[in-house]
Amino acid sequence: MIPDNCKYTETHEWIKIEGTLAAVGVTDHAQDALGDITFVELPRPGTIVKKGQACALVESVKAVSDIYAPISGEIAEINRSLEDAPEKINEDPHGNGWILKLKDFDEHELSGLMEAEAYKEFLESEE
Repeated sequence: MIPDNCKYTETHEWIKIEGTLAAVGVTDHAQDALGDITFVELPRPGTIVKKGQACALVESVKAVSDIYAPISGEIAEINRSLEDAPEKINEDPHGNGWILKLKDFDEHELSGLMEAEAYKEFLESEE
């Protein structure tokens, strides 16, 4: 499942603009590759992140993976429900499994991200 209303990175994060905020999470492909997610280390709200900077950590039965900021901005919100239920990322990666939301983000950086169709092609080229 690759929602059309998001943009995507080569490191398998998605971003969706929600008014003045940008929600960020990992793609369905990423959660599937990671396997059962057992822990999420969330950033502190107020933290300024740069595009490509590691800003969260996801631990699964298979690996520990950094989550990278798809664009630069300030962490406005974090999904605290993941602290007690990290499996939400596996169950609903593009919905209730969002990881963080950015504010004061650089909209110009969005143009460097992939649309859904380009991300599908990227996944096919990786296989």
